[in-house]
Amino acid sequence: MGLSVDWRDIKYQDTFEQELRGLERRRAQGNCAIADIEGVLQHLYQMDGADWAGRGEVQDITMAATIAAYERFIAQWKGEAPAP
Repeated sequence: MGLSVDWRDIKYQDTFEQELRGLERRRAQGNCAIADIEGVLQHLYQMDGADWAGRGEVQDITMAATIAAYERFIAQWKGEAPAP
């Protein structure tokens, strides 16, 4: 039998990869700094914590993948920066 991939895993991975591509494009265009991306991440944390009406499973997966992509992107970018 083949491996069955759950739709949730597919949605998470697609969203994660899409967010990373978007962040990489923003960085390549030179119109954002780490602080800008960190600001968006803080906003995402607030939105995630304010699940006022119950977003539903798809929106929860999307939010989790988006936050994870921002966290990964920031960590990688900071890892490239020379030490002060």
